[in-house]
Amino acid sequence: MTSVAGTPAAPPWADATGLRITGVRAVLTAPADHTLVVVRVDTSEPGLYGLGCATFTQRAAAVATVVDEYLAPQLIGRDPADITDITATLHVSGYWRSGPVLNNALSGVDMALWDIKGKQTGLPVWQLLGGRCRTAVPLYAHAAGRDAREVADEVRQLTSDGYRHVRCQVAVPGAGTYGAPGAAAPPGSRPPLTANAWDPAAYRRTVVSLFAHLRTELGEEVELIHDVHERVHPTDAVGLAKDLEPFHLFYLEDPVAPEDIGWLRRIRDRCGTPIAIGELFTNPAEYRPLLADGLCDFIRVHVSAIGGITPAWRLATACDLFGIRTAWHGPGDVSPIGHAANLALDLASPNFGIQEQHLFAPRLREVFPGCPEIRDGHLWPSDRPGLGIDFDERLALRFPPRRLGHAWAPPRRADGALQRP
Repeated sequence: MTSVAGTPAAPPWADATGLRITGVRAVLTAPADHTLVVVRVDTSEPGLYGLGCATFTQRAAAVATVVDEYLAPQLIGRDPADITDITATLHVSGYWRSGPVLNNALSGVDMALWDIKGKQTGLPVWQLLGGRCRTAVPLYAHAAGRDAREVADEVRQLTSDGYRHVRCQVAVPGAGTYGAPGAAAPPGSRPPLTANAWDPAAYRRTVVSLFAHLRTELGEEVELIHDVHERVHPTDAVGLAKDLEPFHLFYLEDPVAPEDIGWLRRIRDRCGTPIAIGELFTNPAEYRPLLADGLCDFIRVHVSAIGGITPAWRLATACDLFGIRTAWHGPGDVSPIGHAANLALDLASPNFGIQEQHLFAPRLREVFPGCPEIRDGHLWPSDRPGLGIDFDERLALRFPPRRLGHAWAPPRRADGALQRP
């Protein structure tokens, strides 16, 4: 949908460049199954445009509507250089603020404006953030298996490919789990009332056994990560973190839900297992008590869900004051543009911790020329201006989303009760 010109309130300062935003639109595409939302911001200079990631797969059409019908009219005629004022103005323009739909729409605009500024100056975005702090960005890869032996074999393969950090997930026999293939129930076991049910107690036992096996087989050199994905009761999260302490995890991810972050104090008081949290946060202010009280070690942020590069960079800077490191979320339902934004933040952040890896399928590389390159367990930057990535919109439209009513399917426990995702 093409944006319609509006009459935004002009800022109270004189025009600096004469450059103007002339068009804003959201494009939905699914070249690798996930519905991606890309925002393009055009300017009055021919050929100068910016691209941003606004992907919220489960509510993609809602995000596109916000971009096209609510944000675009406020952007037409603005100077794209005024990133801070534009994003702050848009953030409060609906009076009620934050939330993943609005923030993803804002992120698409925010990233596109940073992309434009980089192209104007001929510099990559990481240069605009203060320059690089590292040669390349260490990644963590994913290892999963039906049992501990399969996971260990996969970790060995990944470390031979240059990875020093690996997230490890294992199946719970006869039960549903996160991030791992299914495994058959033990012979003679009683089937649950709910097929493929989530079993928190069996999960806890299995995970502790997994990491005991991995440390015995692999030693201490590889950095191990595990994602709880908020799927246990807070009391179980406290116990699991304590049980895993002897195995020296790099971090334990999302042990509790955003609603239960008060329980992080109990984890801190009882063990030294490092904690990464925040994948589901949609407001940087949600991190304030965690920073002030030292309740986490890594911020696990979905950058587009908090509004883009501008709030992410400020949050990273605030975390640096408290000795907390970054671990931006990098799954398949982030566009390559979003991954390029993660890369820019990683390169420029002195308190970088680790970056989640996503391997770009060939079709994604065709639709998004300039995808970041992965070699030897690292993400490597380019010197291309802006975010360094382009978008073949004509090709993207050949891969429309197959359905827009996609919803996350939460698991259920053995008695049929709903389990948070």
